[in-house]
This record gives sequence, C-alpha cells and structure tokens, in this order.
Amino acid sequence: MAEFTIQIPDELAERLEPLQNRLPELLWRLLDVVNIPITIQPTVKHETINVPAVYQEIIDFLIKEPKPEEIINFKVSFQSQTRLQELLEKNRSATLSQMELAELDVYEQLEQIMILLKARAYSAIS
Repeated sequence: MAEFTIQIPDELAERLEPLQNRLPELLWRLLDVVNIPITIQPTVKHETINVPAVYQEIIDFLIKEPKPEEIINFKVSFQSQTRLQELLEKNRSATLSQMELAELDVYEQLEQIMILLKARAYSAIS
C-alpha cells in the first residue's frame, strides 16, 4: 500500500481525526462524486467503526435508491434525533469533547446534504 503525505490546516486535521481510519474510503467516494476518472479499483475495507449512526442511517436510505417522494418525506430515526439534541445541548453548555464536536459536524453536513437532496427531489416532482 502506498503512503501519501499532505499538509492540511490544524482545524481540518482535528475534524478529520475521528474519521482517520475511513479516509481512504472517503477519498474513493469523493472521486466517485466528482467523476474524476480512475484506472484502478479500490481495495478499501467497508467498515463502519467510529462512524456516527446517523451517517450509516442516511447511507442505508440512499443505497435503496429512494423515489423523490421518499426523499422529501425522509427523517432520521428517533435515536438520531435524540443524539443530535444531546449534542446541541452539550454545545450550548460548552461541554462538547473533540469527538462530539466532530460528530456534531457530521450531523450539520448531513443536514445540508439532505436539504439539497430534498430540494432536488421536490423540483423533480413539480
């Protein structure tokens, strides 16, 4: 396996730390999203260790290729909503750990993705 070294800002390094064991997989996914041609196949293990449950929940939903109406009506589970409320409360009281801050960032990023997906789905049925 090749080793790749890059310099990134400290803030980004802190945000990526909880996901460090998944960085190769995430880079492969990024390449798929931006449609950069690649000539080799990934050999990344698809493990879900240290991944917030909400992340897996949304991936599981999207892998089923939902119809626009299903995307519009999608809501995360009660457990994920409860966890988000816990993180927000800890954030308000300034008691978030670094791991919890990274998890809250995941929730925020996923929320933005779902907003965009719902907007596209809504325009598809209009």
